Amino acid sequence: MVAVSRRKLLRNSYLCAAAMLCAPTVALAEDLPPLPGPDQRRRMAEVAADFMGSHDIPGLSVAIAVRGKLAYAEAFGVADRVSGEVLTPQHRFRIASVTKPITSAGIFTLIEAGRLRLDSRVFGPGSIFGEDYYPAHPGLLALRSPDFAIIEQITIEHLLTHTVGGWGNAANDPMFSNREMNHRELIAWTLTHLPLSAPPGNSYAYSNFGYCLLGRVIEKITGQTYERYIRDNVLGRCGIVDMQIAGNTLSDRAANEVRYHGQQAWDDPYAMNVVRMDSHGGWIATPRDLTMFFVHIDGFRDTDQLLGDTTLRTMTTPSSANPRYAKGLFVNSQDNWWHTGLLPGTETISVRTHSDFCWSAFMNTRLPDMGHSLDQLVWRMARSVPDWHP
Repeated sequence: MVAVSRRKLLRNSYLCAAAMLCAPTVALAEDLPPLPGPDQRRRMAEVAADFMGSHDIPGLSVAIAVRGKLAYAEAFGVADRVSGEVLTPQHRFRIASVTKPITSAGIFTLIEAGRLRLDSRVFGPGSIFGEDYYPAHPGLLALRSPDFAIIEQITIEHLLTHTVGGWGNAANDPMFSNREMNHRELIAWTLTHLPLSAPPGNSYAYSNFGYCLLGRVIEKITGQTYERYIRDNVLGRCGIVDMQIAGNTLSDRAANEVRYHGQQAWDDPYAMNVVRMDSHGGWIATPRDLTMFFVHIDGFRDTDQLLGDTTLRTMTTPSSANPRYAKGLFVNSQDNWWHTGLLPGTETISVRTHSDFCWSAFMNTRLPDMGHSLDQLVWRMARSVPDWHP
């Protein structure tokens, strides 16, 4: 295992900064916001190094856009502690639940195209899936009453807002059980064995399984795989070309993908069915990729927007069950939007602020505080550039 010193982290950052400043790039365009100077970049690197040293973080990658333009992209530490491979801004990470706003955007492209509605029902006669996932064995048909009667009330909006009435990310989260099952098998198993605890629309329970269902909705409506539809109709329209769904094992690691490191012996990054997590937590990306995605849904006029104004207002309006979660995005009273991601060996965050900043920060390990420290870190880094006013 390779240890990385604070001095080495700072030295690598200065080398990357020099290369960025000397290279001919759009960063010199007149419409770009002020770029951080050498002293400001040094301060940002020091903040990152202190954070990494305090939390035993192998690698950290950060990208910040100001007024729709990428103004900072830097990586610190190592992509792989075992080999000592130096982390670069081009390395890709599992983004975990930062996948959810991407899936939500895919759903809203279909709504804007008139192919789907927020009140479209998901299960049962006349719905999107009909009885595709219902138990075929005659002896199980009794489950349709009352459990299936409740399930048949679920709409697209309930899935987007985590208000289906159950299937939360507690110990019995369906997405982390029955690893050998494919999507179809897992959905049928969940409908049969995990009844909802409340009618849809009444309560909030963060549901990975709900976003798994949204991925299958996209496939049902479009006739394409979830990955193909999102790449062509969401990511491609944001200029993002190298995102993909992650593999499960270390041997499945994609080109330019980091190695994930658990903080505890039981925190195994390679013991999950990540492929099956596609629409709730399956993508790999660079922080620049996700920052550019957020720039294209930020509601400002600096960049062509992926969705219309009315759609964005709907997407960022919370439900009555949880005033801090909208439809694939956390929101607050300051008009900031964001999402965090957390898996064994991975922690991520992407943010859109009311002051026209978008940023993403990814690590190849995870901390126990659900993204709060990582969020605070990037705020501190951004405030190292006084002209930015984040």
